Amino acid sequence: MSSKIYCIASFKPKPGREAAAFRALQALEPNAHREDACLQYTVTRQLDNPFAQGESYPIVFHEVWANREAFEAHCQRREIQAFFQAQVEAPDGDIEDANVCVYTDEPADFDAPQR
Repeated sequence: MSSKIYCIASFKPKPGREAAAFRALQALEPNAHREDACLQYTVTRQLDNPFAQGESYPIVFHEVWANREAFEAHCQRREIQAFFQAQVEAPDGDIEDANVCVYTDEPADFDAPQR
């Protein structure tokens, strides 16, 4: 049974603050990469492309964690909580809105072996 957790964290910067928001998010990468159960943690920005015209917030973190516990521990780190307080919740932060979702690669009816 796979225990991996996939997280997509999308961010909508305030107008004119896209570069600052991207830099603030990039600053989170080094310490996250040091977490033992972090398999991938990469911030990306949306590009214009005629073959990919979908709608999304323009900055997205692609994260893969070894398990749910590791993801939840990451979310409770002081650095992550301080980021959300300063950049998303504070009126003077660079980010207008955030949308964080987690996923599994297992089908809902997966018949996993019992441990």
